[in-house]
Amino acid sequence: MEKVKRVFFAVPPQVHLLDISGPIHAFYEAGMMEQGLETYFISTEGGETQQSSAGLALSGLVDFADFQLHSEDWVFIPGIDSELLLSRGFAQAAVPFLEWLKQQHDRNAKICSVCTGTLILALSGILEGKSCTTHWKYLKQFQKRFPNTNWLEDRLFVKDENIYSSAGVTSGIDLSLYVLEEMYGPILAMKVAKELVLYVRRSKEDPQLSVFLQFRNHLDTRIHEIQDFMAGNLDQDLSLERLGEQACMSPRSLSRNFKKTTGITLGEYRDKLRVEKAVKMLASGQKLEVISTSCGLKSSNQLRSLIRKFEGVLPHQLSQK
Repeated sequence: MEKVKRVFFAVPPQVHLLDISGPIHAFYEAGMMEQGLETYFISTEGGETQQSSAGLALSGLVDFADFQLHSEDWVFIPGIDSELLLSRGFAQAAVPFLEWLKQQHDRNAKICSVCTGTLILALSGILEGKSCTTHWKYLKQFQKRFPNTNWLEDRLFVKDENIYSSAGVTSGIDLSLYVLEEMYGPILAMKVAKELVLYVRRSKEDPQLSVFLQFRNHLDTRIHEIQDFMAGNLDQDLSLERLGEQACMSPRSLSRNFKKTTGITLGEYRDKLRVEKAVKMLASGQKLEVISTSCGLKSSNQLRSLIRKFEGVLPHQLSQK
């Protein structure tokens, strides 16, 4: 039986609503699609209710001290009202939570911050010697305050071992999609993004998007359905005629609309899907014959030719297979 995945959302005083509600809703949608995902809302002060910076109260919270986490658990730390966050009193009052957070980090739980929530991570000491990002307005200030942390500019989010940080507000949703991709794979992350009617975005410095998430920056339902079908049926017939039947369109119309909507041809998209799946299977030690069949190719020689076509963007050890 698959282990339950737990995601904890910390609710500090004067929390920014979008910092926390965006990630919460992304995981809500994921929980509607996947079994075994549990979410918890923990108060950083131990009370059952917390006031947000916008004045809306959040209730039904549980005490953070009731939980000890492990390597399969995730914690999201949102940003809060800046006047409170930067006050000396906040850091003093937050000591019990900061100590708990460091303990969970040491237990290899995955810690994620949104916006100025990165400062809470820094106050706990877990960003010492790490790379991270935060809201652009506070970057210089935090750099001076914590010089032993590598604060990166112009990044939507940054991952350094088991610490994840995002730049602010809506980038917390981008980070949530990235986390969901790590937890469940790119197809589920893409489905959540689609459910949220969200353009999947990454900065050029971040790891490149999985092809399962690329070319989805559109709202054409029929093309999305064809992309879903291709991703889930790479071992099947993906000829233009078969895809046209699936889309209830003529092959010519589908070909034209797909290129207009995504910017690449159906054949190019199919090859990208195949090579990414092949690379992942190669990395896990699968045999070439098994990979070829799973990718809808007729032979290992055809697989080698496909990989050579993309060898300029593949890890060296995989392009030599």
